[in-house]
Amino acid sequence: MPVPTINHQNQVTRSSHLQTRVLCVEDIRGIVHSVGLDTLMDEMIARLTQAFEQFDPTETIVPVRTGFNYSLPHVGLVEWMPLFQKHSQIMVKAVGYHPQNPHLHQLPTVLSTLSAYDPTSGHLLAVMDGTFLTALRTGATSAIASQCFAKPDSQILGLIGTGAQAVTQLHALSRCFKLKQVLIFDADPDVSQSFAARTASLNLGELTIRAAPVTEIVATADILCTATSVDIGHGPVFDDQEAIKPWLHINAVGADFPGKFEVPHHLLNRSFVCPDFRQQAIIEGECQQIQDGQAIGAELFEVVQQPQVYSSYQQQSTVFDSTGFALEDQVAMNMLLDYATKLDVGSWMNLESSASDVKNPYGFATEHAAVQPIT
Repeated sequence: MPVPTINHQNQVTRSSHLQTRVLCVEDIRGIVHSVGLDTLMDEMIARLTQAFEQFDPTETIVPVRTGFNYSLPHVGLVEWMPLFQKHSQIMVKAVGYHPQNPHLHQLPTVLSTLSAYDPTSGHLLAVMDGTFLTALRTGATSAIASQCFAKPDSQILGLIGTGAQAVTQLHALSRCFKLKQVLIFDADPDVSQSFAARTASLNLGELTIRAAPVTEIVATADILCTATSVDIGHGPVFDDQEAIKPWLHINAVGADFPGKFEVPHHLLNRSFVCPDFRQQAIIEGECQQIQDGQAIGAELFEVVQQPQVYSSYQQQSTVFDSTGFALEDQVAMNMLLDYATKLDVGSWMNLESSASDVKNPYGFATEHAAVQPIT
């Protein structure tokens, strides 16, 4: 499909009135229904590919995410992922990971919010939910990594962990590969049993989905996605074994916390390991298991920019270490803002205080005599 032009301005610059575009869940739902999930996923993959091809770390500054992680009352973290695209846009994603959410609060494991700022003034341009977009862009990024490293004729997909992220992993990969079979496993049998129903809305054709033991999945898959909430120190989620296909490609999605990993150490050592963001993967990803940093391969944007250099790895075992990269969030956010502009959805709100005398911080409250106090 044609790669769409990325519009980083998104027509949200009403800074003279300090208005912020807010996309609530109803707005995002409307965009999804109007555009369609397949179109959104295809465009997400296309835009991300273009963004990786054009990424210049001297022009788009992406620090390692930071925040708070804790074990009481339950294991969790809240982090912020900033990005500064010089002369254009600042994006900040606040994201929480709380693996007990589904059981304790009937909430997703990952919740997040995205915000965009004008770097010339600091004005808040837009705010939106990031939970849907985080899932969408993570699946899309795995598809891009798989296009780089997996055999082009891959037909069998293995999923270890069939929670929320597994849905978008399957969706994205089904858009890029002619899959015939999906083998699934989850530590919670109820989650495995519900997976087919949760993916029924996807255009999967005659693709078969079958629960299988982990050993069979690892031995049979051409592409394997691990997307689990394995506890800290309890990895890996499958045993190292020689009976894997020589060309097995793994998208390791679940490692997003210090001490949490999914892939066996020895398999990492004999595979080409590609992180999405090296500095971050060493702290929170599969790469934290690799003692010698030199053994870590190129970052994904480097592979996308020079595919001919890395094409030979399609015949070898490879691991994409997916910890989440703020560039992906910026691309996802701007895609949704473009559709919000096209479909005229979202609300314009005054979230920042200002007055005719910009040097009077109380002016916004005192210069409008008609405002009645709240009783």
